[in-house]
Amino acid sequence: MPTSTAQRGSPTAGGGGAPAAPAPSSTGGAVAVKNFAFAPATLTVRVGTTVTWTNNDDEPHTVTSDNGGPLHSPPLDSGGVYRYTFAKSGTYTYFCTVHPFMHGSVVVQP
Repeated sequence: MPTSTAQRGSPTAGGGGAPAAPAPSSTGGAVAVKNFAFAPATLTVRVGTTVTWTNNDDEPHTVTSDNGGPLHSPPLDSGGVYRYTFAKSGTYTYFCTVHPFMHGSVVVQP
């Protein structure tokens, strides 16, 4: 599997231009599943980033898109990992099918 990396903003080339756009608020490509929650609850990444969810609870969890989206993990036992590479910008909301009160989202920027 590819290594997860998030791209960061860089200064604009040349002098006197506008400052570079800020980097996403969360630059990592990782979500911890712990204490029956996704942490961070909202992750912001760039297109092409592979996000990794790791179950740190003793109970199984899933990562499943709302409204038929692309995220469909199998049940992840303790220590289980699910990865997805985001190819399009947008907001991807998801939940755990085992514990439907658990919600999260990934905001993918161009």
